[in-house]
Amino acid sequence: MRDEIYWIVTASVEPQSYDAVVAMLAPLVEATRQEPGSNAYDYSINADHTVVHIFESYRDSEALVAHVQDTFSQFAAEFTALLSIDGFVVYGWPDPAAKEILDGFGSVYMTPFIGYTQSDGG
Repeated sequence: MRDEIYWIVTASVEPQSYDAVVAMLAPLVEATRQEPGSNAYDYSINADHTVVHIFESYRDSEALVAHVQDTFSQFAAEFTALLSIDGFVVYGWPDPAAKEILDGFGSVYMTPFIGYTQSDGG
């Protein structure tokens, strides 16, 4: 069993809010980049700027909890004012502390049963 936890979020945004979303996300992405347990943090948007997909990956539950409590919490109010979460699918085995946080986003949990994650060492 791997410790990595990752998710894909689908969110709605008003097209006229796109510039405000980018301005809010830039420091959030940079702060997350500095977290030692953050593996990936990617935002993608559709052509008409109404749907955002967010891919996040963390080394383990401890890193996930640290991200939400220490980093995301600083941006949460503005994030939720600009983006509306429509779906939140989590992959991996979050521990109870991580699951408590993820449940607050209305998460659906998927358990990997076959596959691999390529590590830096190959």
